[in-house]
Amino acid sequence: MNSDLSTLVRHFLEYLEVERNVSKLTIRNYEHYLNVLIEFLHQDIGRAPQITDIDKDTVRRFRLQLSRSAGVGGEMKSVTQGYYVIALRSFLKWCVKNEIKSLQPEMLEVPKNREHNLKFLDSEQMNRLLNQPLLSSTTGLRDRAILELLFSTGLRVSELVSLNRDQIDLNQKEFGVVGKGGKQRLVFVTDQAALYVDRYLKSRMDKFRPLFLRAGGKKDITAGDEKMRLSPRSIQRLVKHYVAKCKLPVDATPHTLRHSMATDLLRAGADLRSVQELLGHKNIATTQIYTHVTDARLREVHQKFHSGNKPK
Repeated sequence: MNSDLSTLVRHFLEYLEVERNVSKLTIRNYEHYLNVLIEFLHQDIGRAPQITDIDKDTVRRFRLQLSRSAGVGGEMKSVTQGYYVIALRSFLKWCVKNEIKSLQPEMLEVPKNREHNLKFLDSEQMNRLLNQPLLSSTTGLRDRAILELLFSTGLRVSELVSLNRDQIDLNQKEFGVVGKGGKQRLVFVTDQAALYVDRYLKSRMDKFRPLFLRAGGKKDITAGDEKMRLSPRSIQRLVKHYVAKCKLPVDATPHTLRHSMATDLLRAGADLRSVQELLGHKNIATTQIYTHVTDARLREVHQKFHSGNKPK
């Protein structure tokens, strides 16, 4: 096989799309991370890089450049640097699988994320956020339905915007979604979320398939479904708008509502395995970021039931 790095990266991205059914967003991100590496190598060695140009010293210098690169609000965060390493390691694993001589992926270590801080809203903050949209308009009903559905189901933004109105069973209050890596799962709709989704759909006079439509501008009844579909960026903006409106102390995003849903379930007594299934995590290790909740519950159990804590 051709050892030209750009060519191999293109084949790798095609493999992710066709054989692994990876989301378009992930493929776009991997393409960006790997192209940054290709550009770094091109400038470093003064020619089109080959797969054999990737060695431990090259990776060390590339990671050093990343750590000194500008990011949002200053230097690039370690979690962002980690994304580049994850993309490169995934690419190298593909090379090994296809018997392409390359650096062993096990030689790469993902930077530890010292900045990781799980953000979630407590029940009082969540209620404040949910009550922000004005229900006197279709847009307000839409926004309330979006917030309710995010909190009810723990959907990712990409999963939410891809929903069509015929997918939602408001009678059974459940529906199936296809998440990362083509993983299918069942999600459940709370009574409250079902109420607002139903109110929103009944307020619409159109026949567009997407569950959530963009609100800006005049709607063209001849426009295609995808042109009318609300975008992930729009969801992020509306959440940010309502978070600012109710002056929450947490800089919440749509993913914060996913964290809040998981935290809410665990605090009520749900087990970690069930939350893993509901969130669509492939590995239980991913769900274990919520151990701050289970740890607190274990303390309560210990305090309540251990004989050494009982009054004399």
